[in-house]
Amino acid sequence: MPFIRIDTLGTDPGRLDALGRAVHEAMVETIGIPPDDRFQVLTGHDGVNGTLRHGEYLGVRRDDGIVYVAITMRAGRTPHQKRALYRRIAELAHAYAGTEPRNVFVTVTENASIDWSLGHGVAQYEPGE
Repeated sequence: MPFIRIDTLGTDPGRLDALGRAVHEAMVETIGIPPDDRFQVLTGHDGVNGTLRHGEYLGVRRDDGIVYVAITMRAGRTPHQKRALYRRIAELAHAYAGTEPRNVFVTVTENASIDWSLGHGVAQYEPGE
């Protein structure tokens, strides 16, 4: 049950949709999430009311084509799976949305099953007593 947030600068709804599809398909392929497990917030910043900042940290030359992908999911994926996920997201973001792989910035935050309520005020993964 990953929860995804994708932020881009100066984009249109078609590109946002393509980026969301790229991330979702990469997760299905590399870490085995179910195809119907798609919870995403897609935000395009206009550079005036909201913007994104980036630099050349670790020698990666980013520009205003930057895409931030924040993934929150339950713990348990291996480093190998995560590396495959990052690589596949960059490949599909390039193929579907024309995003340069150098501009794909991904973070993963892991938590426990009790940290999720998928509706009705219930912790479906840890229902308790």
